[in-house]
Amino acid sequence: MLRGVHARARRGELTVLLGANGSGKSTLLRALCGTARPLAGECRVDGASVTGLDPVRRARVLATVLTERDVPPLLSARDLVSLGRHPHTGISGRLGRGDHAVVEWALDAVGVAELAGRRVAELSDGERQRVLTARALAQEPAVLLLDEPTAFLDVPGKVALTGLLRRLARDRGLAVVMCVHDLELALRTADAVWLLDGGALHEGSPAELARNGAIGRAFDGADLEFVPDEGVFRLRDAGPV
Repeated sequence: MLRGVHARARRGELTVLLGANGSGKSTLLRALCGTARPLAGECRVDGASVTGLDPVRRARVLATVLTERDVPPLLSARDLVSLGRHPHTGISGRLGRGDHAVVEWALDAVGVAELAGRRVAELSDGERQRVLTARALAQEPAVLLLDEPTAFLDVPGKVALTGLLRRLARDRGLAVVMCVHDLELALRTADAVWLLDGGALHEGSPAELARNGAIGRAFDGADLEFVPDEGVFRLRDAGPV
């Protein structure tokens, strides 16, 4: 159980959420987006309690890309991304010219414009993850929360999407919080780190958490150790064979 958690994700920054399996990363993300209520305290966005926002207002300021598996398979990629505009369409639910322009921008931003007409069922796991990211961007939120958005991507895809999220944070003033398992890539690209370890949250820059030993304490094992000066993990010396 996480206790005494206090952290801030800032606009214009990419914040990565790190921690061992079972440390509470997904639970914290659900609390941040309002689908799980904390036992104490609250999560706030632009000064307002997340759980106190009405659903439409919440969808306008906060977008999520969680580990979804039940995406409607017969929708086209464009239709799925278009769902991200509905918090802005009012009671009619109809997309205007400006809404369609945002959808096309979001598809292009994550590199899936050429897949716009394909059904979701025809997409690979990695392609679908990019489309879900585009749907979140189409909401034009202030905060973007992502749970393992690079899980199904190859190495170039991981680097490209992580770089994109960092650029979007800076160019569009987004507060981006991304839960990841690719530690070295996260530490090389993040502006800030939330590290969960032993029920506590450690906050700082990648360099700060490397120097103070927090990353090593969380992830070092019998065979693997973190090298703070290099920002990488390496196998411990097993001695002569």
